[in-house]
Amino acid sequence: MANKYEMMTVRVTAIDEVTPLIKRFTLEATNGENLPAFTGGSHVIVQMQDGAKRHSNAYSLMSSPRDLSCYQIGVRREEQSKGGSAFMHDKVAVGDTLTISTPNNLFALSDTGSKHVLIAGGIGITPFVSQMAELAERGADYELHYSFRSFEHGAFAGELAAGAHGERCRFYVNSEGTPLNVDALVDKTTKDGHVYVCGPRPLIDAVISACRRRGLAEEQIHWEQFAAAPQTGGAFTVVLAKSGRELQVEEGGSILKAIESTVSVECLCREGVCGTCETKILEGEAEHFDQYLSDAEKAAQQTMMICVSRAKGARIVLDL
Repeated sequence: MANKYEMMTVRVTAIDEVTPLIKRFTLEATNGENLPAFTGGSHVIVQMQDGAKRHSNAYSLMSSPRDLSCYQIGVRREEQSKGGSAFMHDKVAVGDTLTISTPNNLFALSDTGSKHVLIAGGIGITPFVSQMAELAERGADYELHYSFRSFEHGAFAGELAAGAHGERCRFYVNSEGTPLNVDALVDKTTKDGHVYVCGPRPLIDAVISACRRRGLAEEQIHWEQFAAAPQTGGAFTVVLAKSGRELQVEEGGSILKAIESTVSVECLCREGVCGTCETKILEGEAEHFDQYLSDAEKAAQQTMMICVSRAKGARIVLDL
């Protein structure tokens, strides 16, 4: 089962409007001490109390892993916000406190490979900022390819171009007629290199497909997307084995939403990344949409993340 996160209180010490849609928040420990260590690609889960509602979103850490005096996260105002990004943009001010988790890393850099190719789309740039700091300290060979629709979506492009990694960064702006050619980029990747992608799902799928065509091994392909998987599929029955209760999960709905008024299940992220709602499957099989379980764990059909994953068939029995 998933490891428990530790929660801590931090103070917002700076908010920068990087673009009209994206803000960067600087967070420091309320006691003035250093924050817990992390590695490039790590994220934290931010809990936000908005009146009676609580929002929980995962955000990549952008600050250098070598500087633990603060954490920095970038937050894009989502058009279809569930409430978290709107809360961060509209209701969080300098001096406020937030509850965040200790860092976890589902997007870690490999220790092997002759080169690291980082591909970002839009707000997917955030994990690569800390990764580039780590790669530079290693003395590794790396390059960043950053694609965005227009300059209002290209957060941090100016800072990156002018900063320590500028010579290793390439920018692609769709509105300027300079889109990223994924196939051409991956074709130039060394056979023992590693490719990392974070951004919209179509970009992730294109990069994964190109890497497989190139003949890269699965362990050389790394991806991350902080957005709940679309809830698709028909209605099904979920059985809570401990009580014998049978509940209907509506078409396109989540198990967690269907059962949370009946049984209490911890879930920090509701996006399939934190692992806190991992639940044992007693009968039936899951259609996995999370990013927490490995491919082998998903194939084993022993557990599932009930915040995003659904039943493959008409009925599933869970150890709840």
